[in-house]
Amino acid sequence: MNSNQQEFFESLVSLQKKLSREGIEYWHLYSDFGTWQFWAVLLMLICPVIVLYFVIDRKKVFIIGFFGFAVHILFAYTDACGIRLGLWGYPYQLIPFIPSLSLDAAIIPIAIMIVFQWTLNHHKNFYLYSFLTALLFGFGFKPLLVSIGLFEKYQWVNYFYIFLIYLVLYWLGHLLTTIFFRLQDSQKEKEV
Repeated sequence: MNSNQQEFFESLVSLQKKLSREGIEYWHLYSDFGTWQFWAVLLMLICPVIVLYFVIDRKKVFIIGFFGFAVHILFAYTDACGIRLGLWGYPYQLIPFIPSLSLDAAIIPIAIMIVFQWTLNHHKNFYLYSFLTALLFGFGFKPLLVSIGLFEKYQWVNYFYIFLIYLVLYWLGHLLTTIFFRLQDSQKEKEV
């Protein structure tokens, strides 16, 4: 690394540290345990996990879990990019370092995991039901979060784009799951 690059990189690291300190200060002032929003966000993390514990098909737990994890990762990366680019934000957080933890780790993946499980168990079209779920989240749930101040959208972001993001990420999660389980099945066939 040349000296200009090193200096520029260290400047970026310094800005990131400052942003982290500001985020922690913001959390203490506006988003900590003393706010109703903190507790609402905590419930959005805990309640879906409890529901999943009772409804997940334990015979298919690995495929459903893999699918949910894929969706979780895709949403976490997408949310991180959207936040960093200033496209949207979460004014209230459980912890200041992971702004969308409740959505990315619980509500979104668990809701679509339940849909995925239902389509598997009833031989239904996942693409149709994931489309309907994306409609519900994009045009129902996100506007609700905006109306109660738990989500802010900026620049050109609107509910249609949010719907498309949900849809694409659901379908990518499904594609990843299909690829990995076909690879597993092909290996099993070779072993027989």
